[in-house]
Amino acid sequence: MTKDTKWTADSWRSKPIKQYPKYRDEAALKEVESRLKNSPELVSYGEIKQLRRELAEVSAGRAFLLQGGDCAETFSEFSAKNLRDYFRVLLQMTIVLMYGTGLPVVKVGRIAGQFAKPRSSDLETIDGCELPSYRGDMINAIEFDESSRYPDPERLISVYQQSATTMNYLRSLASGGFSSLKRIDGWNSDFIKNSPQGERFAELSKNISDALKFISACRLQLDNTEQLSEASFYSSHEGLHLAYEEALTRGNDKEGHFCCSGHMLWIGNRTRNLDEAHVEFMRGIENPIGMKVSQEINLDELIKLIDTINPANEAGKIVLISRMGANKVAEGLPPLLRRVKEEGRNVVWSCDPMHGNTETSPNGYKTRKFNNILTEVKQFFEVHQAEGTIAGGVHFEMTGQDVTECLGGAQAISELDLKERYQTACDPRLNASQSLELAFLISEVLKCAR
Repeated sequence: MTKDTKWTADSWRSKPIKQYPKYRDEAALKEVESRLKNSPELVSYGEIKQLRRELAEVSAGRAFLLQGGDCAETFSEFSAKNLRDYFRVLLQMTIVLMYGTGLPVVKVGRIAGQFAKPRSSDLETIDGCELPSYRGDMINAIEFDESSRYPDPERLISVYQQSATTMNYLRSLASGGFSSLKRIDGWNSDFIKNSPQGERFAELSKNISDALKFISACRLQLDNTEQLSEASFYSSHEGLHLAYEEALTRGNDKEGHFCCSGHMLWIGNRTRNLDEAHVEFMRGIENPIGMKVSQEINLDELIKLIDTINPANEAGKIVLISRMGANKVAEGLPPLLRRVKEEGRNVVWSCDPMHGNTETSPNGYKTRKFNNILTEVKQFFEVHQAEGTIAGGVHFEMTGQDVTECLGGAQAISELDLKERYQTACDPRLNASQSLELAFLISEVLKCAR
């Protein structure tokens, strides 16, 4: 099967589209798109190709995918400290997984572009007043008033600028010494240092530091070894706003078309219809493409989607992200694994244990229970082992902050605690302590499986 040569970066505009904002001033939107088309790329072709090569290793079971970050980035929470705390906990999770499994970890952030969110309704009503729903800072503002809630195209420029700054800063952390294993003792943040998982990480980091001292005693130059002194890192986001994605797409028919807003894009559960705009756009770009799938997807449709986006069946191109819920994955996942395996399709299987486990607490907070998240992850690995397929990775909504948004974990966050530090603009996230705790638990599950 070959790619349809009729694809162009704007061919999605002829298709039906869901989850797309309605702008009052189309001329202003076109002007913003023009400015973005003349702006520098946020990521390079070479980086996108390298991520595809690393994901091909994940699909073969020779590496593990760790994808995580904010539910929705915001302009208000943007700061060097928040980025540094986020990157620190991602590095900690990476070390835990690598040390426990012996596998390299491919680190992909939900960051530098994750500003838009799908919503179940176009409108929201409060005290009899009806306004457009908040769709993320890329589209509108969370404040409930008319001037805030109507989509503003200038926000796309703000997203681009913040994403560029974010990528620049994270690249500096990845290559400028912060990620060096020689500094691993300093990765424990203050609020988890004395927690059980913080103590476990301190013990692990001591073991690694002792090993590095031995290597140094053998007169090997650690600072000149890239794998020990730097960290590779990639960005990803849900490709919802196609005008933004089109404006940052570069390339040609000969070398391919690359969406340079991020290394990896994904299609959500609500926008993966074969004949609609989001699939049309994604099928033409060279980036790795994630696709959220649940037990409700038609198996024939799943294969058609895979073939539409990856007609050459290349390893590292497709990441299927299952999101089912703790009480549904054991029954819902096996048919998907069997069909994809029978059809011989090359995919990375990843587990999103967040979205299927969202609930509302009695005091009105949207939340998730840590035990349900853990249960879905465990069952994801158990089902893969039973089916003889490869559990390639995990996909979390998480932060480096000490928030109280998900219930349970070693901190035993209760419903009464939710109001203390509930800061998310949309869905509840694991905090740094819960994220690290989950990494240790996943490491143990993988060790047993191997």
